[in-house]
Amino acid sequence: MAVLGNAGDAKLKELLKHMREQEVVHLDIMDKHIIDYKVRPTILQPVAAVGGYILGVTSALLGVTSAMTCTEAVETRIGMHYNDQLRDLHKLKYPQLDELKQTIAKCRDEELEHLDTAVDHGAQMAPLHKLQFELIKGGCGVAIWLCERI
Repeated sequence: MAVLGNAGDAKLKELLKHMREQEVVHLDIMDKHIIDYKVRPTILQPVAAVGGYILGVTSALLGVTSAMTCTEAVETRIGMHYNDQLRDLHKLKYPQLDELKQTIAKCRDEELEHLDTAVDHGAQMAPLHKLQFELIKGGCGVAIWLCERI
């Protein structure tokens, strides 16, 4: 956000601020659920945080469309991950999981809004869009796979 937020586009700056605020809320919610549901957090969280920051800054340095491609790819993969979690949870017939299911669905929907926003702001116009998109989406998939196991 710091890199693109200085681009001078007030609407873009406000949009990025809103998306960041939603991401902070999502992180807070998931951190709370880790405690509430007694789930072991991944030890890779600090690595994932640094990796995400570097990915965001690097794509932003390449320009708005590259940053939006990054957002499109990340949110696509995160949306898939949330859907996988919801499918697994729906197999379990415990009423106490209803709130968790609703929370995950809400977070997923907001992530997919970010994806739509990225596309609306030129994600698919970035140079080498397909390559950047697939590399980032694949990298996110690997990160999710590792975080689920370590």
